[in-house]
Amino acid sequence: MGAYDLLKPALFGLPPETAHGLTHRLLRAVQTTPMTDLLRDRFTVNDSRLHVEAFGNEFPNPVGVAAGFDKNAEVPRSLAALGFGHVEVGGVTAEQQPGNPRPRLFRLREDEALINRMGFNNEGADIVGERLDRKPLPEVPVGINIGKSKSTALAEAPDDYLYTYERVAEAGDYFVVNVSSPNTPGLRELQNRAALEEILGALADAGADPLLVKLSPDLPEPAVEDALGVVDDLGLDGIIATNTTTSRPNSLKSSQQAERGGLSGKPIESIATERVRFVAERTDVPVIGVGGISNAKGAYEKIRAGASVVQLYTGLVYEGPGLARDINEGIIDLLDRDGFDSVEDAVGADL
Repeated sequence: MGAYDLLKPALFGLPPETAHGLTHRLLRAVQTTPMTDLLRDRFTVNDSRLHVEAFGNEFPNPVGVAAGFDKNAEVPRSLAALGFGHVEVGGVTAEQQPGNPRPRLFRLREDEALINRMGFNNEGADIVGERLDRKPLPEVPVGINIGKSKSTALAEAPDDYLYTYERVAEAGDYFVVNVSSPNTPGLRELQNRAALEEILGALADAGADPLLVKLSPDLPEPAVEDALGVVDDLGLDGIIATNTTTSRPNSLKSSQQAERGGLSGKPIESIATERVRFVAERTDVPVIGVGGISNAKGAYEKIRAGASVVQLYTGLVYEGPGLARDINEGIIDLLDRDGFDSVEDAVGADL
């Protein structure tokens, strides 16, 4: 039994958002101390077979932290010290906003899942951008996830996204347009081709590079193909598949399943992997695979389905701070089993 197994009952005795806030405070406390070196020594797996090059970035390993965990870019160095190969901060919006009323984060413990309806709560582009410019960043790639302010009309979305990008532009190693969160009213309407062309075109014209788009698992396949057409037409650099889902699989056991919001964690793992495969079969740009990853097997399945790198969030809640290390060690074993010399050799092996 590890240290997190002992701590987990106490954390799970707290409301989920309170526990998340406590975790953040601990990560902030160690970020400027020699403790980060100790964490790095304990949790980082250094092996050239794990290295991945995608959309102009060098990833020391394929396992990253998904957007939502560090909304305000407060702890990217601590997260990197836990062995993650990249960290995506945000979603950041042009305006500071409190998000939806609490409670807005729910544990489905029996299902190893979360439901959130956070609503892009963050300190806003001015504050987050200044923090990113002022604080030292980790040596691993840092992505910045950009969302739409709740008060901004859909017709004005391109300018809203552009405002945020301009304030974080100097710090990001890649930039993600998030039009797929289910918790901002009307946001998913921006996944239609015309709206995507306006938003992504404005950012591309402003020099956003590398530029990616994050898609919903709930998009019908023809709409996904339309989005991929925009990616190709504008020469974008990558796709993130997928965000949380508003669907509720029949397998759910928790009494919390009726809560509104986006479902993440184990119940959406196979759905997300199939969406990674669907996207990877139809585009030549790198794919970031997200959804339900909590072990090496799940990460490796997404890699073989076409993901160049993967991300997780909910798995970290249930498995604890050693998860990136455990996944990376497991991926090395799986590469050896299958006769691959590197992660890059395994990408898309099942296509």
